[in-house]
Amino acid sequence: MTGNVRAPAPPGINLALYWHLMRLRARTRLQYRASLVLAWISQGFGYAGTFASIWVILNRFGGLGGWSWPEMAFLLGFHTFAYAIGAVFTFTQFRGMDAMVREGEFDMLLVRPVNPWSFIVFSGVDLQYGSHFVLGAGLMITGAAALPLAWDAGLMLRFLASLLSAALLTGAMFTIIGAFAFVLGRSRYVFGLYFDLWELSRYPIGIYTAPLQIILFTVLPFAYMSFVPVSVMIGKPVPLLGGAAPVLALAAGPILALLAALFWRACLRRHQDIGG
Repeated sequence: MTGNVRAPAPPGINLALYWHLMRLRARTRLQYRASLVLAWISQGFGYAGTFASIWVILNRFGGLGGWSWPEMAFLLGFHTFAYAIGAVFTFTQFRGMDAMVREGEFDMLLVRPVNPWSFIVFSGVDLQYGSHFVLGAGLMITGAAALPLAWDAGLMLRFLASLLSAALLTGAMFTIIGAFAFVLGRSRYVFGLYFDLWELSRYPIGIYTAPLQIILFTVLPFAYMSFVPVSVMIGKPVPLLGGAAPVLALAAGPILALLAALFWRACLRRHQDIGG
């Protein structure tokens, strides 16, 4: 597809198009409100059961890796809420990338005057994360109410920036997994591996061995999804990072988003070269 030259559309037209695609997707999904609500309820019960088991463990043993229940509640709530923000725009969309590539649907996007990544993201906005937002907000409020946090303008700004960084991290990782479809032909199986490891990010990183901690801070940066930003906000020490933790809590998401964009473009160029 390298021989096809597309004239870029004016930014205003693209923004209007993406907004229209989001509205269209939302209206389509809301046509089946009962199905959507049932999905929220089923997911909500699944997550609530997991969080309840963690609460039982913490109350039985008095803590987990030096974290009390209010601290864990804030950690779990932040993790769930930030993940949902990123997943709304990327999970369903990139989970189906291998089918789009294999069936030639993605190649159709390459001859349109739109950015393929943006079109995929905004045309597939997923509303199934309602229970994630409710549970995440509820846990954060519950935890914050029992913690000595001074919610001044500085802390609120850090909280919002940390949420955005963690959401970008989620979106970036799903983008990277989706890009594998360009070179491997299949990428869906990688999502299973991703979620097996993603479970580790729900807990304080300090409970893991040193080699696994290093991996979660570097190769698989799950530590920045909740542990690092929450630790900084509530004043708990961060192993390995030390004084760099406050900066990395905000910078991890944008950095990985940039790396994901470069990886996406590199894989896309290879796909175009193979396709001719």
